[in-house]
Amino acid sequence: MNIQHYTYRVTWSPEDNEHVALCTEFPSLSWLGKTPEAALKGIQKVVADVVADMQASGEQIPAALAEKHYSGEFRVRIPPMVHRELALKAAEQGVSLNRLASAKLAA
Repeated sequence: MNIQHYTYRVTWSPEDNEHVALCTEFPSLSWLGKTPEAALKGIQKVVADVVADMQASGEQIPAALAEKHYSGEFRVRIPPMVHRELALKAAEQGVSLNRLASAKLAA
């Protein structure tokens, strides 16, 4: 497991008056730092420690989002009236319902 492949984000925390680093695959973890670099280094160390503990106890380690395979398909349940309205809009635009939904999701 390469912790460098996880998804990290560093943002400013006005409440803490410091940068806060997060790891998407471990949403309960965070690290504060005076600089973005310090915050990132801190969260990477915490993640490395947590992964080591999980490995030692035989727990399943989250896969890095960047390494997951995405099929490009997912199902969304919507009310029948919304389905009808979207189908009508797609027909009016001369596109498939799939194309219309994809464009709306990407916007």
